[in-house]
Amino acid sequence: MSESPDFPESVLSERAQYLLKSLVERYIADGQPVGSRVLAKDSGIKLSPATVRNVMSDLEDLGLITSPHTSAGRIPTVQGYRLFIDTLLTIEPLADTQVAAFQAQLESQAKEASAEHLIEKASGMLSAVTKMAGVVMLPRHDKVILKHIEFLILSTNSILVIMVVNNDEVINKVINTQREYSSIELQQTANFLNQEYAGHELSNIRSSLYKSMQEVREDMHRIMQTAVEMADQVIDKNKDADFILAGETNLMQYNEMADVDKLRQLFEAFNTKQDVLHLLDNSIHADGMQIFIGEESGYSAFGECSVVTSPYQVDDQIVGVLGVIGPTRMAYDKVIPIVDVTAKLLGSVLTSE
Repeated sequence: MSESPDFPESVLSERAQYLLKSLVERYIADGQPVGSRVLAKDSGIKLSPATVRNVMSDLEDLGLITSPHTSAGRIPTVQGYRLFIDTLLTIEPLADTQVAAFQAQLESQAKEASAEHLIEKASGMLSAVTKMAGVVMLPRHDKVILKHIEFLILSTNSILVIMVVNNDEVINKVINTQREYSSIELQQTANFLNQEYAGHELSNIRSSLYKSMQEVREDMHRIMQTAVEMADQVIDKNKDADFILAGETNLMQYNEMADVDKLRQLFEAFNTKQDVLHLLDNSIHADGMQIFIGEESGYSAFGECSVVTSPYQVDDQIVGVLGVIGPTRMAYDKVIPIVDVTAKLLGSVLTSE
């Protein structure tokens, strides 16, 4: 997880910790600033509202809670959420029945579905269960090695590319071309690529083709030109689908995210993908589950969001990350185990494919 506040937990008295925990839980539950009377009642300990106000003032001085200018109540800051998650949060494991239901949903698709379809299912499942946005990165291997490629004409300017990569994983891509290709052209191109580039890393093939075109005789130039055009399309298409997002419109139901400008920024980030991919890339290289709260992500578009991620493994190798994007006041105690279990189940299903 990300870094905790710059002060140790011991700075807070046990009473202050308990009241902070109660305030965060109350705010997560109803989204309204929490006043001292409500907090005194919620905490279940015998403290006067005046005493609670004094503790809240101390918490505010420490930067753990703040007062919106429209209310006398307090809400957690990013630092308050961070301390709550790192030291005060109690997480209950998912019930066996819920785990079994998740597993059944994924396994029901496993026999006939592609890896991408399973990932789409997992993303939708995360969204449906949490009522937030679910995101799953497509499996990334350190190296995507081409084993075999074929081209099949679908229509005048549409071609199905069938690639076998790594451990016999099959990738199917439909590409749209600027001109019509004959079946003979495509067969010659496939033969050339299979002969010259089987066993090569996919990301290196295009640059190698450009270099080789400078050195070939005229009758090979046409085949290589077609190969370059195919490589441009295939590799670009592969990059476009780095993750699958589901349920982003769920975020519109949360009051703190209802601002039109904030929503526009967020949906632009979803569409351009770069910011989301950067967060997922950070998570795949980190140790275990990661939680980015608001500004911790480093992106203004996620200022009102938290992102909870967990890596998933295929054949004991981390190949991707999945998670949930929601408001900062999400129910972390429920979301964290859902993300954790889904990552384990998805990895298991993909491994057994």
